[in-house]
Amino acid sequence: MRSLIVIPARMSSARLPGKPLADIDGLPMVVRVCQQASAANIGPVWVAAAETEIADAVERAGFSAVLTDPELPSGSDRVHAALAEIDSEGTYDAVINLQGDMPTLEPGALRAVLKPLEDDACDVATLAAVIREETEVADPNVVKAVLGDARGGISRAYYFSRATVPTGEGPLWHHVGVYAWRRAALDDFVAAPPSGLEKRERLEQLRALELGMRIGCAILEGDPPNGVDTPEDLEAARRFYTRAR
Repeated sequence: MRSLIVIPARMSSARLPGKPLADIDGLPMVVRVCQQASAANIGPVWVAAAETEIADAVERAGFSAVLTDPELPSGSDRVHAALAEIDSEGTYDAVINLQGDMPTLEPGALRAVLKPLEDDACDVATLAAVIREETEVADPNVVKAVLGDARGGISRAYYFSRATVPTGEGPLWHHVGVYAWRRAALDDFVAAPPSGLEKRERLEQLRALELGMRIGCAILEGDPPNGVDTPEDLEAARRFYTRAR
């Protein structure tokens, strides 16, 4: 399977405006994400930028960027639009949607997201890690994945929710919002309107499930990587890179 990585990025953010260009140890955050993606060594890395200042920063750092319509409603739509420019002939079988606010995602975790696609029945792949912090259990900002039994570190995802699910004894899973799409599945996804459950939970992956797509989930060891949504998250990411020097 031939894959490429597309990183959607836009300046608008309700809680942290301009975050793609936020400085992390001397480089913009989006460039740090590009570096992590490149280190995974699983295909070319592109940024789908909503604004020219993002594209300029990415290209100054030696990475590739393509401009996309800033009015696109989601990162998935931005990735799909970028693919039309980057790979109109369909050379690549799969595309990884890596959010531009995940500078601490380890390259090994990014490689892992492709493993569920080794099963031909899988349309979309993603990541999850077991919840270890009690504060995450009831936190609606921590999305929970409802998974079946894991085999070889891979499980099927049956639902995603901001609620604490499932009930009963057993692990709870923190969903990590990285996706590997088969090209045809991404085409079908963006062509469909937002689904009822998607709008209710504010989770676009539920549209894929309602369309009948199968989502496979690779299980990560250790704590899940966190995205950068708040000033506190940004400081945590800065500390991560300071320690890594």
